[in-house]
Amino acid sequence: MTRLPFTTFSLPVPELRRGYYSAVYFWREKRILELEGIRRRGLMQVFNKLDGATVCGIDEVLAILRLGTGHWKDYKKMYPLFDHYIKVKQDMKSASIRNDFTEIKKLTDIQCELRHDLNNLWVDTHKDLVIHALEDGDRSTPFEAVLTIEGQASEFAHLESIYLGVLARGTRIATNTHAVVGAGRGKKVLFFADRFDRWSNQVSDGYAAMKSGAYGVATDAMGEWWGVSGLGTIPHALIALYNGDTPSAALAFHKYYPDVKTIALVDFHNDSVKTSLDVANAFSKQGIKLWGVRLDTSETMVDKSVMAMIGQFKPTGVCAPLVYRVREALDKEGYNDIQIVVSGGFDPEKITNFENNKVPVDVYGVGSGLLKGSSDYTADIVLVDGNPMAKAGRKFNPDSKLKLFNWNEIEES
Repeated sequence: MTRLPFTTFSLPVPELRRGYYSAVYFWREKRILELEGIRRRGLMQVFNKLDGATVCGIDEVLAILRLGTGHWKDYKKMYPLFDHYIKVKQDMKSASIRNDFTEIKKLTDIQCELRHDLNNLWVDTHKDLVIHALEDGDRSTPFEAVLTIEGQASEFAHLESIYLGVLARGTRIATNTHAVVGAGRGKKVLFFADRFDRWSNQVSDGYAAMKSGAYGVATDAMGEWWGVSGLGTIPHALIALYNGDTPSAALAFHKYYPDVKTIALVDFHNDSVKTSLDVANAFSKQGIKLWGVRLDTSETMVDKSVMAMIGQFKPTGVCAPLVYRVREALDKEGYNDIQIVVSGGFDPEKITNFENNKVPVDVYGVGSGLLKGSSDYTADIVLVDGNPMAKAGRKFNPDSKLKLFNWNEIEES
């Protein structure tokens, strides 16, 4: 498998090298080791405790180590330069909002000069590291290392917070997505988690989701590292602005995006069967293919088509009888090729229940369920100069699947 080039990632290089995003005690550890002249080689072992984890974030961690391993030639010169760099970055935000071109140009020149000066003060020692690592998408066993980093400890001590956070986030998304995809038994799963978390997480989250089998993602940013565009349907807001006329909104979508598969949201009036048929008929009259309908009934509501069945099952949200009713209605009118997409509250348990009961779903859209839980990572020095040296309860325990890493694997071709 090919690893992602280190230039794929938008990493804040000066900040990494200064420990700006690191817990302060890691930065102080680095400085103490340097000031005391302690040049011992340590082997850092990284693991998590999650059963059945799908590891993700390894390639970004390698990029962090590639760009952030080393030391400063002169700390007295570095500190004021870095503080100035941060101030200029903040000023740049303000100038950009004001669209002050003269100021932007001036600050850009200053920022480039500061980065150049900081780069000239940095001694890059990443090639001295010996790394064994799993690959993104590999499965891991609790307490077995997913990554080991061996080298002079002072050169990479300040990066611990950063790479642990990257692995924790990526592995949580990947593990959740893997579970959902497995529950779907080959059905397509769409990663629709954009509205449930901070926008700045989208690029890495989308990568983790697709690495674990997701068919598509919601935003273009989520597909950045894959080189794919976001997939999407018609939002409820568009239907509202067409005065609740779902067929007209769907036809407008097709008119302006004819090369995108049109998937009509059909729960706006809480009558998914009728709305599905209305949209299908409207498309048929114009000789246009409707790719699918999406059921997204609120978890607190009961669709009109299953109202009479209350008492026999949990009727709220996108329930199995609702899907059956929509499928039967479409098939009866000859729309057998229209796909059914479901979303709203789907997780591995609900999807498994649907699949066990052969509910006629073609695509699952999953959102907040893919962000739940945690995947905490721990890193420990377990060997010093090749000899066992770990805190109580820890020991060198590498996963048998770890592979010796070669820096050439992430250099741009």
